[in-house]
Amino acid sequence: MAASQRPRPLDGITVVSLEHAVAAPFCTRQLADLGARVIKVERPGNGDFARGYDQRVNGQSSHFIWINRSKESLALDVKQPAAKAALLELLKTADVLVQNLAPGATARMGLSYETLKELNPKLIVCDISGYGADGPYRDKKAYDLLIQSEAGFLSVTGTPETPSKSGISVADIAAGMYAYTNILSALLLRGKTGAGSHIDVSMLEAMGEWMGYPLYYAYDGAPPPPRTGASHASIYPYGPFQAGDGKTVMLGLQNEREWTAFCDTVLLQPDVATDTRFDSNAQRNANREALQALIVQTFAALTAAQVVERLEQAGIANARVNEMADLWEHPQLQARQRWRTVGTPQGDVPALLPPGVNSAFDYRMEAVPAVGQHNTSILAELGWSAEQIASVNA
Repeated sequence: MAASQRPRPLDGITVVSLEHAVAAPFCTRQLADLGARVIKVERPGNGDFARGYDQRVNGQSSHFIWINRSKESLALDVKQPAAKAALLELLKTADVLVQNLAPGATARMGLSYETLKELNPKLIVCDISGYGADGPYRDKKAYDLLIQSEAGFLSVTGTPETPSKSGISVADIAAGMYAYTNILSALLLRGKTGAGSHIDVSMLEAMGEWMGYPLYYAYDGAPPPPRTGASHASIYPYGPFQAGDGKTVMLGLQNEREWTAFCDTVLLQPDVATDTRFDSNAQRNANREALQALIVQTFAALTAAQVVERLEQAGIANARVNEMADLWEHPQLQARQRWRTVGTPQGDVPALLPPGVNSAFDYRMEAVPAVGQHNTSILAELGWSAEQIASVNA
């Protein structure tokens, strides 16, 4: 069977999404990757406000291009009776509804799970919000950085002097991932019970799960992990070190065998391995400054390439400290043929295949839609006349 004809896991599944920003669109793009038909309901005119975050990709938003491929765009003002009727008609036969509007917004629109369950008992409804459907924080505004802060992420990220946020929308991504896996689970459960279900995903709870290590590190009132910049908070040496040519090498040790090899082959100072200041990870961690000075002194006489050569000889894990230009050209991604081309309203762009190579199917990699690009085709499928379609498009 030709690759393009091989069935995908979610072929035949229809997802309707009242989505904007990052969390819900990231969730539904991954469902689309697996073959689901995703109908993205946007505001007429400007559409999803994430379309306007920046203009870095041929005049289009970098966030939007990343998480909105392989979708159909339906521009509806759902406050209008005809538009709401179109949405309800879609939901009668849809498999999944995803939404990350303000808490309570869909209920005020008559689209609560309780109402929709009567319309379509097999429908899976996934609500994504900052703090969840109840509790004292339910109505509190929740943007990515605010959730990073509320979840304690900033307290363990950055330097001792300056807490730092993640360079990516980590709270949105976490919520989108848990929405995605919860929907997959709900589809499997529906296959057993025949009934849909309601999923309530909170950005705070998603980040809380990812904060498990520092939470337990600070168990029972213990001090939390220190902020150590790009270095590991509790393993040393594990982080960036500058070579004599000004370039930086990232390296990491995991056990005493590697520590001995590091001293023998990289530092060329075997006696350091048994120095009582450094003879266990706890001691190395406690004496970071002294050990850092020793390592930097050795590396100052070497280029980054020479440091990497010694690390490889010693079997020590290492990496380049790359920038975005390096990732675009990464030889490993190219060797594994991980790049594809997808269409956008402003021309084709490269896109990475989703993680995970599956021998049985190929990921769906189709175009990013323009606002309302699919209004006519979607509404015509519902049996709407040209006049009815025109009334919604007006």
